[in-house]
Amino acid sequence: MASVSDAVDTVVGKRGFMSYDMRPIVEGRFAGRALTALVKPAPPERATPQLAVKHSVEIIDSAEPGEVGVIVVEDGLNTAGIGGLMGTAARARGMAGVVVDGGVRDVEELRALGLPVFGRSVTPATAVGRYASVAKNIPVQCAGVTVRPGDIIVAGEDGVVRVPKERAEEVLKKAREIEVRESKMVPLIKKFKSLQKAIQLFDRI
Repeated sequence: MASVSDAVDTVVGKRGFMSYDMRPIVEGRFAGRALTALVKPAPPERATPQLAVKHSVEIIDSAEPGEVGVIVVEDGLNTAGIGGLMGTAARARGMAGVVVDGGVRDVEELRALGLPVFGRSVTPATAVGRYASVAKNIPVQCAGVTVRPGDIIVAGEDGVVRVPKERAEEVLKKAREIEVRESKMVPLIKKFKSLQKAIQLFDRI
């Protein structure tokens, strides 16, 4: 994860990592192409069960195996963007995981499904009566990073990184170079009992 984040910094010239509070609610590692959905606050008459999660449900129901759902719930830390039913559908479709800029609920159920889910909070609150779905498969601002449909989302214990789809091969190559370099540093650090010496030799930390 860290090498991918560093590689995006180097290749793209701007951050790919999402905010520090985008954490694994249900643990797991994954990488896959993004499908996006945007949900915004709405009056109760518009926040019906059909409209509250319309596009989030649609991206899940159309997902190919290995794809990643990226759901943005605007100002939604107190509202769940995914729960057990959506998680069940995502698992049935073979999705690699789901990233929610907002809350997550039904955590025990999601954990039992084995579906990796990253989010910024845990809350029991439903979007119904509070939010309405706006659009799907458009660029969204997710935890400080712009995510476009088809971008590569990489997630693990360290957090979540977005890789621009058009730079994915360059980023992968650079990430592998970083990992090789760091693997060569470790024996030197142990041998010399010095991190400074390794940094001098490899110009890397």
